Amino acid sequence: MTPKNGNTRCSGRTKKGKRCGAAATAGGLCYFHANPNKASELGRIGGRSKRHAAAETVDPLPVLNSALALRDSLARLITDVHAGKLQPKVAAGLAPLLNLQLRAIEAVAKLEKLSAETDVERKRVEDMTDEELNTLFRRIESEEAIKVASLADSLELSKS
Repeated sequence: MTPKNGNTRCSGRTKKGKRCGAAATAGGLCYFHANPNKASELGRIGGRSKRHAAAETVDPLPVLNSALALRDSLARLITDVHAGKLQPKVAAGLAPLLNLQLRAIEAVAKLEKLSAETDVERKRVEDMTDEELNTLFRRIESEEAIKVASLADSLELSKS
């Protein structure tokens, strides 16, 4: 397939005007200089095969205003990634946002609990000093720790 003059390089020129370095076919040109539209056609075909999954195939997320809604959405996202409906990169991008949403939900719940506690004491959270807020937080956390310990004890008793 080499030309009779023994030159195996393409005689075509690049866009910069330099000689093409590709191997020549029997006509003295490389495949792409002999078929100038083939490169763009192959590029389009390759681009189509690497296209991301269509956004329409993935259901929109529901309102994530509770820890249970977050848990259910996370389970659905895991299923979608496993089924190939959602790219792992997209799910990896959503993970920190879901974590932030969960922390925001927990913070709001704590503030609501604080507000309920302070309503009993007839004082608004906004009017409390940092010291008073920290005291309330510690009291609530210790009450929750006692409840968790009590539940753990109950579980241990039910196992035996």
